[in-house]
Amino acid sequence: MAEVVLAGVGKVYPDGTRAVTDLDLRIADGEFLVLVGPSGCGKTTALRMVAGLEDISEGEVRIGERVVNRVPARDRDVAMVFQSYALYPHLSVRDNIGFGLSLRKVPKSQIREKVEHAARLLGLTDHLDRKPRNLSGGQRQRVAMGRAIVREPQAFLMDEPLSNLDAKLRVQMRAEIARIQRDLGVTTVYVTHDQTEAMTLGDRVAVMKKGVLQQVAPPQELYDRPANLFVAGFIGSPAMNLLQGTLTGTEDDLRVRFTDQSLTLPREVLAARPALRSYLDRPVIAGIRPEDMEDAELADGPEGARLTCTADLVEAMGSDVLVHFAVNAEQVVTEDTRELARDMGTDVLDKAEAGPGGTPMVARFSPRTRIKVGDPVTAQVDTGRMHFFDPETGASIWDSAQPSPRKESE
Repeated sequence: MAEVVLAGVGKVYPDGTRAVTDLDLRIADGEFLVLVGPSGCGKTTALRMVAGLEDISEGEVRIGERVVNRVPARDRDVAMVFQSYALYPHLSVRDNIGFGLSLRKVPKSQIREKVEHAARLLGLTDHLDRKPRNLSGGQRQRVAMGRAIVREPQAFLMDEPLSNLDAKLRVQMRAEIARIQRDLGVTTVYVTHDQTEAMTLGDRVAVMKKGVLQQVAPPQELYDRPANLFVAGFIGSPAMNLLQGTLTGTEDDLRVRFTDQSLTLPREVLAARPALRSYLDRPVIAGIRPEDMEDAELADGPEGARLTCTADLVEAMGSDVLVHFAVNAEQVVTEDTRELARDMGTDVLDKAEAGPGGTPMVARFSPRTRIKVGDPVTAQVDTGRMHFFDPETGASIWDSAQPSPRKESE
């Protein structure tokens, strides 16, 4: 086991395409770090550079005390688990797990001992003599993990290992991977597009966009204090609602005003985000998580913290109800929101078209709500949990954010 360090790592392909830019990450010995982001964000390229499957254009990769930039993949003492199981169909489970050890001429008695230990850990003991074609998808993925475990590497590198499994099996395998990593204590770098996997598995999560690291932090910190619009919109399901607004009033009566509605902010918002003082009477982007809204018929709260609208879609989920509606406010259209929309396969209006015609929102209401499609909705907003972002830089406004420079025409 060992620490893995990426210092200023970059990747530029021969055609000039830049996949990763100045990536700095330190994965502690025994830590489980998840790289997450949209397709094409550079997360798999970063993993492959650690593995030695991609050349490093810039910077340095260290595994333990050793710089491995020019060390062949086979000599880096890491084990990869891929999206495809890459099992040999003509070999038994036992032989698939022990294949790498056989190539290294490890004594047969040691191979047998290591394979049986891995099989016990993975619940494969009863399947050791079966062929891959006779296994379920989850069992095949366990075999692939077993092949990595028996090597006793310094680090596990996992590239979307659960993407070929159905939803129920993914949940089960997430728990298995977390348990195995915890039991073995092996440094693990795990790549996924699925932010639920990232949040449930990682000791820390690193969010990437277009080859650039946006934020790395424990999952709850990413959720509670996203560094920018992109992280805020990517982490959380359903995604954070984003509205263009203006801060108005005074420190004792602070509001965020949209086109024809406003929300009163409690004093603790300004205490937690002192930089907001610099945005008084200036545009801001307001973020509201779906779970920070409730049907006002079922919730106590000040009238100044309510949004009125009409239900466009109601999805009963059992444990909660997702209510979709639109608020008369300018849509947030930035590079970050465009990237998020591309990732979700949806369209974003051009800035010129995104006037006060309505911004789609979703709220997570209690299952006790009786709201139906077409009904008027009054959403009680927990304004103390709202997020605020600079409309030009996209940076989250806390204690160190600076206001966007005023244009000369202002």
